[in-house]
Amino acid sequence: MIDHFVLTFKSVYDKQTHFNRGTYYNHAHQFLETRALVMYGAGFMKIAISGKGGVGKTLLVAFLSHTFASSGYSVIAIDADPDANLAATLGYPHPEKMIPISELNDLIEERVGVRPGAAGSFFKLNPRVDDLPEKYSVKIDGIRIMSMGRIKRGGTGCYCAEGALLQALVSHLLLQRDEVVILDMEAGIEHLSRGTVKAVDKLIIVVEPGRRSLETAQTIKQLAQDLGLHNIAVVGNKIRNEADKEFIQSNLPGLEILDFISYDPAINDADYANLSLFTASPQTVKEVENIYHKLMSTGRPTDVKAASDTKKAKK
Repeated sequence: MIDHFVLTFKSVYDKQTHFNRGTYYNHAHQFLETRALVMYGAGFMKIAISGKGGVGKTLLVAFLSHTFASSGYSVIAIDADPDANLAATLGYPHPEKMIPISELNDLIEERVGVRPGAAGSFFKLNPRVDDLPEKYSVKIDGIRIMSMGRIKRGGTGCYCAEGALLQALVSHLLLQRDEVVILDMEAGIEHLSRGTVKAVDKLIIVVEPGRRSLETAQTIKQLAQDLGLHNIAVVGNKIRNEADKEFIQSNLPGLEILDFISYDPAINDADYANLSLFTASPQTVKEVENIYHKLMSTGRPTDVKAASDTKKAKK
């Protein structure tokens, strides 16, 4: 059926006088993503986390992934930040062995039909990606970890070969996997598209008490809204006192403040000593559990059923 959609789009675009490969790819891919959401749906919570570098995005992704996994959910944590350190934060002992999908040139050529760096070729619109989460991930404490790498775009508005594969993979994860998916992104939303944002339950922007952090949050908010993503909330990190909370709240009017995470030097101490972050700071664990409960209170019906099934299974 998907192939039929591709052929339908191709027949339409072949009749266009001003054919543009990038436009064809973008529009067709958005169409496929939307059809996938309608056909398959996405049963479990999908969360994207962004923010300025250094504010603590990866910390929140790690603690939130750990909280979902501890509650009985199957979790895929996606490191989509070029400065990849999610695996290390989650406690994986050999993060240096993880190669981002965007750097696996042989895989990209096999699935997309184009070698990275090649020009003037057509990409497959629907490369096979359903096997990648199992083949190119590591697992620790019930959390599957994948490293994406950066999506690069060509000068004519089209995707590069690695970008084509990554977009297809993100679409698969958000639209078709019956697992909790948490995306750790850089200061932007480049891994999302108009099709995939429909599956995102919440975009969380992490901020700290600082002007540049809040300015970045406003930029991310605008980018998200331009794509049609309006389920946006803020988590304030590195909070030392009530004044920090008030500073964030007063400078981000119109944005939902999901909650705050206190500054705890025990986190840094554990990181320096290469110890588990999840046992180092009970306060952070409790605060992220509060965020988890707030997310679940507005979660999908499938999430509620899954939580109930998990409790029954443990009895």
